[in-house]
Amino acid sequence: MFIKKIFGINDEHKPKEKIVWLDLGDLGDLVNPAGPHEQWQDHGLGLLRTILHQNGVMTDLLSTRAITSWDQLKPQLKGYEMMIMNVRSYTYPSAYRAAKIFKEVNPNGMIVTGGMHATVALDEMEAVPEFDKICQGPGENVIVDLVTNPAKHPRVILGVGAKSMAEWPMIDRTLWPQPNSKKLAKKFSWPLEPECGWGPGPVVTLLTSRVCPWQCVFCNENSYIPNMGRRPVEMVIDELNFLDRKYGIGSLVIHDSMFFQNPSWLEEWVEKYPRKANKVWPYWAAARADTVRQWPELFESVIRQTNWNTVSIGFESGSDRVLKILNKECTEEDNYFAIDLLTRIGDDMEKQGKKPPLFWSNIMLGIPGETRDDAFKTMRMVKYTKRILPSISFYAPYPGSALGHQLIAEGKSNMSKENYHRFPDDEKVKGIDYHFYRELLAGKYDADVNRGLTQLAQNRKNFRDALIKA
Repeated sequence: MFIKKIFGINDEHKPKEKIVWLDLGDLGDLVNPAGPHEQWQDHGLGLLRTILHQNGVMTDLLSTRAITSWDQLKPQLKGYEMMIMNVRSYTYPSAYRAAKIFKEVNPNGMIVTGGMHATVALDEMEAVPEFDKICQGPGENVIVDLVTNPAKHPRVILGVGAKSMAEWPMIDRTLWPQPNSKKLAKKFSWPLEPECGWGPGPVVTLLTSRVCPWQCVFCNENSYIPNMGRRPVEMVIDELNFLDRKYGIGSLVIHDSMFFQNPSWLEEWVEKYPRKANKVWPYWAAARADTVRQWPELFESVIRQTNWNTVSIGFESGSDRVLKILNKECTEEDNYFAIDLLTRIGDDMEKQGKKPPLFWSNIMLGIPGETRDDAFKTMRMVKYTKRILPSISFYAPYPGSALGHQLIAEGKSNMSKENYHRFPDDEKVKGIDYHFYRELLAGKYDADVNRGLTQLAQNRKNFRDALIKA
């Protein structure tokens, strides 16, 4: 009962405000999560709730991640006049169910929705009568008027975004949901976030850029929001110094879909971050194999001088055939160039007694059109990589992506609006031999995969446990 009272999961919740923002995610992820990434906070929620509060529009906060059964949500929602939700494709099922519950206890209440799914699958959002307002695209310059004057807006609203991230306010991180169990609270470091194996906690997750400009057919991000100006380097550093003074920072996770772009910004980051930050915190951030190959000297400078110790690259595949299917605009040669360069840098740093950087490597299997030989080449590339945290997933045909739309139209997707499932072992596309891929990850085909590899690379573990959510 003590924990229930402290963390607000009892049936006695009473609204303080007229409006509630419902944070979405799998039940229990802020109580007893399956892994660290389920605890990441929603920057869209943080930004828009900050804007609302700065404009005098106060909201309460609830979270599906902070409950362990849907029965707990019903009494918490009772009494609100409006509920706001940021809906992604993988949280759509939670949003749908929460909307039904909200209207059941507040028949005259209004539900305002936005987020990626409202843009990439508007038909699915419009089919839910409980969604009274649906905002497509960025919401930072429309959210206040939409929430305070909903009647003046049509059901489907085109969002208005900032031209540059320099216009964004600093997110008030205390507006994010808290961990909802005593055990989790001890290691969460709220309002910062817990470590996940990439660097020490407390962790600051942040954005320096928004939207990847490339057009890979498996990704729906480009269909959601237009490019906008990158956040100025000094603004990023000023926020980090503020958070460090207030809470203490252990490491960073830079959530940009593509951090290693815009050479002039990166050169300024190399020059100012080591000099102006309270500490040169280690961080996780993303690159592409072709941009690494295009600017290898700059890549090495960022690695060595700014403590970029976990390099996330979406290699996706080790096969040129599959990379072309995905419109990745990278080649096998690009991938191996990036791998060899980081290996050389890491070996040199290790000789100097420094911690070597490693790859957080995004790998995709079960891609339509992929052959067994393609899959062998991909796993051969994974084993070839000396320092790697492999992040392997089965391809998922999300709406909004070119390949996803094609497979949905052809009736080949096993994903649906009732269940955009992200669980690692889910079979997401009809006609894919998932039994083969499971055996591949378990090591059954190592004789084929190991062909041409050194003995050291051949001895690297099987990768069944590296399978993650898509």
